This record gives sequence, C-alpha cells and structure tokens, in this order.
Amino acid sequence: MLKGLISVEKQPVRGLLAFEWVVLGYGLLTLLYALMLHDKVQGLCDIIGLRVQAVVVILLSWGLYRIFPCRLTVFIRILAQLLLLGSWYPETFELNRFLPNLDHVFATWEQQLFGFQPALVFCKEYASPWVSELLTLGYESYYPLMGIVPLFYLFRRYDELPKAAFVIIGSFFVFYLVFLFLPAGGPQYYYPAAGIENIRQGIFPNIGTYFMGDYEGLPIPGWEDGLMYKTLQVMHAAGERPTAAFPSSHVGVSVVLLWLAWESRNRKLFWSLLPFGVLMFFATFYIQAHYAIDAIAGLLAGTLIYFGLRGFYLKLKKP
Repeated sequence: MLKGLISVEKQPVRGLLAFEWVVLGYGLLTLLYALMLHDKVQGLCDIIGLRVQAVVVILLSWGLYRIFPCRLTVFIRILAQLLLLGSWYPETFELNRFLPNLDHVFATWEQQLFGFQPALVFCKEYASPWVSELLTLGYESYYPLMGIVPLFYLFRRYDELPKAAFVIIGSFFVFYLVFLFLPAGGPQYYYPAAGIENIRQGIFPNIGTYFMGDYEGLPIPGWEDGLMYKTLQVMHAAGERPTAAFPSSHVGVSVVLLWLAWESRNRKLFWSLLPFGVLMFFATFYIQAHYAIDAIAGLLAGTLIYFGLRGFYLKLKKP
C-alpha cells in the first residue's frame, strides 16, 4: 500500500486539477465582489491576503507534484485545499454582514412549519449528558468525514479521487456563494439580537444590519462537563460567525460525503458513516447553530449540489 502511494505515475497531470481551478475561480469572483464594495467590506487586506495564500499553496503543492508525481503528492494537493476551507468560511461574514439580515424570515418559516422553535425547545427537552455528548459528537464528525471519504478513494478508488475532490471542495464553495447573498446567523446569534423573550412569544423582529456593529452568541447548550462539548466550544471560539445558516452546509456537505461513500460501491463505508450523518442533522439545531428548516434544506441542497457537480465534472472529462 505504501509502495503504491509513492510510485511515480507514468502519465502525470501537467496542469492544475479541476478542484484547484474551482478555488481560483471562487477566489477571483469574490475578490472582484469585495473590491466593488470596498467601502462596505471590512478586512479587505485579509481578503486579499487569503487569495495570495491560496495561490501560493496551489503553486507549491503543484510544484511538489511535478517534482515527484505520485498518489501521495496528489493527496497533498487535495489536503492543502481542504485545510484552507476553514479560512474561507469566516470570510463569508465579512462579505455579507452589510446586507439586511434574513433571520427573521427563516425563524418565521420555522414557527409556521412547526408551531414552535425547535432550536429553542429541543436542547431543553433532551438535556441529558448522553444526548448532549452523542449529538455533539455527531456535529463534530463533520470534520473526520471530510478526511475519511477522500482517504478511502485514495486507497481504494484512486482513479475517481480527482472527481471526489472536485465534488467535495466544489460543494463548499457553492454553499459559500449562497451564503454571500443569504445573510442569516442562525438561532445562536439571532435569538439574543432579537431578544429571547420575543422569540418565546413567537415575535421575530427584523434586525437589519445589526451584525455590522456587534454579534454575541448564546452559550452552546449541552452538558458543560462533557469532552465533546468542550471540544465544540474550542471549535466555535476559533471560527464561528453569524453567517451561513441557511441552508446548513454541515448537513449539506455531509450529504455530499454520504453520496460519495455510496458511489464508492463499498456499502460498509456508507452504512458506517450514515449514523454520523443522522446525528449531524439533529445536532445542528440541538446546539442552536441552525433552524430545523436549515437542516432540512441542507439535505436537499447537498443532494442537488452532489449530482450537479458530479455531472459537470463528467462532462468536463469527456474525450
């Protein structure tokens, strides 16, 4: 297996891989958007700096592959972009915070559909430590899943690895584009901004551009002494922002990964990952990161994005 990873490829790919073009395309498109709105966008230097960093990482990893073209260096190119995704996400907040917030719309839809706010009730009705830890584990499984699926393709379906990487990384950027024009912070940020008493009474005020000046999130509900809970606190403190609520990219990308697991034709892989996807779905509104309709929309969006990107990639690769 190790020998296969470092065996020199007979016909190395000369140019950039499809997912690297996706990164460059998204970076250029959003840079132009930021420059057009430079008087409203905060942190423009950081936005430019991230794109410089992405280009440097692409060139370095491409150069490494050209020097030693093998499966391992292909995976390094993929891993480098997966690791950068954590930097692209908070930027969506800087690019949408000046737009009128839409949380009142989604909270109203939530109330009309369920008759209450699942994000407000669920965590209180099921406040036991084991539910908290189990669902928090499901939420955090999002990150290992992003590594497990590409690794499986690396070792068992290498010929399909570039397609899997294109679909995974492409799905993130599709969601990020959506978030730029649907500014919603989710319950953890909207509830305190709107007033928790208003939320309990089914009143959902329009907070406009409230997040231009301030954003304070609710404490994460759950068992505070739990290991999973403490890990989640660290993760949220590092990169969470009042953005990207609708649809849930956590659910959507998990759906994409599950579709890739199914397409791998290894049913053990799919069925072993599915429980984490189910836990992920419920965890999103248990920890008040999302409304329940965000998670439902994530199921649909993830499926549409998967088949859309998969079909687009196959058309690109047709001789």
